[in-house]
Amino acid sequence: MPSLDPSVGPDSPDLSAALVALQKRALSVLAGLPADALELGELFRAAGHELALVGGPVRDAFLGRASADLDFATSATPDETQEILARWGDAHWDIGKEFGTIGARRFAGRRSSLAEDVVVEVTTYRSDEYDPTSRKPQVAFGDSLEGDLSRRDFTVNSMAVRVPDLTFVDPFDGLTDLAAGVLRTPVDPRQSFDDDPLRMMRAARFAAQLGFAVDPAAHAAIVDMAERITIVSAERVRDELSKLLVSAQPRAGLEVLVDTGLAEHVLPELPALRLEIDEHHRHKDVYEHSLTVLDKAIALETGPDGAVPGPDLVLRLAALLHDIGKPRTRRFEEGGGVSFHHHEMVGAKLVAKRLKELRFDKATVQAVARLTELHLRFHGYGEGGWTDSAVRRYVTDAGPLLERLHRLTRSDCTTRNLRKAARLSAAYDDLEERIARLREQEELSAIRPDLDGGQIMEVLGLTPGREVGEAYRHLLELRMERGPLGPDVAREELLRWWAARG
Repeated sequence: MPSLDPSVGPDSPDLSAALVALQKRALSVLAGLPADALELGELFRAAGHELALVGGPVRDAFLGRASADLDFATSATPDETQEILARWGDAHWDIGKEFGTIGARRFAGRRSSLAEDVVVEVTTYRSDEYDPTSRKPQVAFGDSLEGDLSRRDFTVNSMAVRVPDLTFVDPFDGLTDLAAGVLRTPVDPRQSFDDDPLRMMRAARFAAQLGFAVDPAAHAAIVDMAERITIVSAERVRDELSKLLVSAQPRAGLEVLVDTGLAEHVLPELPALRLEIDEHHRHKDVYEHSLTVLDKAIALETGPDGAVPGPDLVLRLAALLHDIGKPRTRRFEEGGGVSFHHHEMVGAKLVAKRLKELRFDKATVQAVARLTELHLRFHGYGEGGWTDSAVRRYVTDAGPLLERLHRLTRSDCTTRNLRKAARLSAAYDDLEERIARLREQEELSAIRPDLDGGQIMEVLGLTPGREVGEAYRHLLELRMERGPLGPDVAREELLRWWAARG
């Protein structure tokens, strides 16, 4: 059993009780560490080296969560670590030797009692620093566990358990901060954020993942140093933003980004949504509206076997960013009204530009931009009464994004007018029912003309070329307008169109 006596003396009875609860949970989780991990500790000790479980796995143990990741820190050099892991594991690999990290896997078949492989990453004690003009951290290897823990982002991640004896190490009182739900840096926050500015983004991410508050000193340091995030690569920023968005409470993390000024440098379109509310309150606070849409979209995600399994990064990005075209399109009308004409088209371009700059993959960029472009398409359905043709176009234009579009459109209704909200919900219910009926009749997800390209060439006596494409598009338009025609009627319509071309 681990020795869990961090020697803390909290004044609050509630905090003291929370500490006891954390310790009990940790005892249960850490006692269940795979025997293979303890054996690895024995191998390092026999070779004259230290080995300790560090970071997230230790934090999660106190939160009662068994972690699939086994991250260790060691006094051994990368070469020494690689040699030991080669003897311990069935496979090992160089994750980033220049950063001191070696990985290894021991297959489950070695022990009949194991249900899964044991995978570990072992990193030599180190300290990272940024050159003020560089986007890449400089790595220097350290010589003590306490020194290694001091370079970590927050005290709740600066706890360790030495193996194989399972001794708890907490030099920066992270357990107390874990019990209090506070994100505090193990050293002066300015030094910590100066050494690695990405830690400022991590503050927002952990606020979202853990529901913790950022320590006032750390918050103040982020406000003063927010611009320093610009030296970090777009890829690293993107990864932190993505982890924030797929967390349990992304709103909390996004509020940290905006309130500290970090968002001005990584996602400036978000704070730009804080439009001034006119004195008559004739339009919404678009920033708060967007956060509410995000919350509602998350609530509409499904389980793993559903249409949109959560957490869905594409849906969450679209919910957050769907209105970013509004600041560019805002117009004050006569009589005091406010309009945002075509903000969905402007917003789609802004979304694509920002996500490309953050190095999101092409598919994600296109999907989020398309959802932004389509998010207003539904409006007017309840009043105007769409034809079957309009419904077909809605489905076809959404393509594989249809289920996400359903959820984005429903979430975009944040009116406090209960009668209006009920009317919009009923209208969308009706639209979804019509889509279902038409899908049964016509296989909407794969709408094609009644004649394919080969049949068109045969009827018109053409060879492949531009005219075949024109004929195909004409038949597709007819298919949208009138539904399935059948090959005979389609042939007649094609010949009529061809003759009319002169």
